Amino acid sequence: MSLTALFALLGGLLVLAFLANRLFQWTRVPDVVVLMATGLLIGPVLGWVQPERFEGVARAFGSLALILILFEAGLDLDLRRTLRHFPGGVLLGFLTYALTTLAVGGIVWRNLGLPLRDAMAVGAIMGCTSSTIVLPILQQWKAREPVRVTLLVESTLGDILGVLTTQFLLEFDPAQGSAIKGLASRLALQVAISLLAALAIGYLWSKLLPFLSEQRFWQVLTFSMVLLLYAGAEAAKGSGLLAVLGFGLALSNLPGTRPEMATMFQWAVPQATQHQQILSFHSELSFLVRTFFFVMIGVVVKVRGLRAIWLLLLGVMGAIWLARWIGVQLTSWSWRECTPQDRKVVLWMLPRGLITIVLALAVVEARGAAMSFVPALAFAVILLTNLLVLIGGIHAARQAPALDPTELGGSPGGA
Repeated sequence: MSLTALFALLGGLLVLAFLANRLFQWTRVPDVVVLMATGLLIGPVLGWVQPERFEGVARAFGSLALILILFEAGLDLDLRRTLRHFPGGVLLGFLTYALTTLAVGGIVWRNLGLPLRDAMAVGAIMGCTSSTIVLPILQQWKAREPVRVTLLVESTLGDILGVLTTQFLLEFDPAQGSAIKGLASRLALQVAISLLAALAIGYLWSKLLPFLSEQRFWQVLTFSMVLLLYAGAEAAKGSGLLAVLGFGLALSNLPGTRPEMATMFQWAVPQATQHQQILSFHSELSFLVRTFFFVMIGVVVKVRGLRAIWLLLLGVMGAIWLARWIGVQLTSWSWRECTPQDRKVVLWMLPRGLITIVLALAVVEARGAAMSFVPALAFAVILLTNLLVLIGGIHAARQAPALDPTELGGSPGGA
């Protein structure tokens, strides 16, 4: 492919991603489905793009998209308004993740005869809903605040649990002691390191921003701090993703940050706040990165391998749905101000996305050929769970016209 053709292709992909994102409120088809299908078309089907050119960078690209989206989620969350809905989201997140991991892991172990540790790693990959899908949907649907916060907390927690649990299972040695005790202690340590780093850097950065923002490219400097914080937290044996989320929360919620943010950047948008400028910049950047990542996944994933595991795929999808249903039934009592119709929305909001495929690539890298089926399985699960969101959205709209996305439209910044 010539350089001119490559630039034309990249420009066309961004236009397609924008249109898919904007048309979601009418089609209810998540844009990730369109992007992955486009990757399949330009890669394996038409041969315009050679998969081997992108296999080496796919995981890094996905991790970058995840970092940006979690930082954006932290910036977009006002804890003072949403703490009352936190317990329900945390309970839903922990229970559904645990149920799904155990159910999917059990099915993989029974059907493929993998070591239990590796089978549970596959379950851990499939266990979490994707904040990269849920957040844009919630932005485009003006969901009621209790639903929005509950799902936001669940999906963000799920991303973190997915990373921590998968890493633990890949590194765990049964001879070293109890798995549950080891996971709990490691999780506590990583949370402590990550939150302390996020709060410290967030506090210092919030004090520097009123001065830095008078300079050009201050948003790029903030982005560089996000990357440095992620790398530092990982080097300190913490969770880089949790640190990035905490950094966004700190910038958005530390005392005095929001009022101060209304005094700057007058030359660009007179009435824009500093907080809105940072959020807008990172939202645009995450949209760009995730667009190319999902198209890239459609190009590089070898979907032909699904023929050999289609029965496993059906079992995995059944386990995901059943675990979701049980989790919703057992935790709905803890959701404050949620109606029966809200519960239906939560039930169908089970999309897998970026973290699932990133972890699938990591597992293959760590375990080799024995786990080569995982990326194709993850690809299919992402597509099917997003189609379930489509079906659930149509069903919910028919049951309650007030939830119709054409009436619920969200903030224009969804990516």
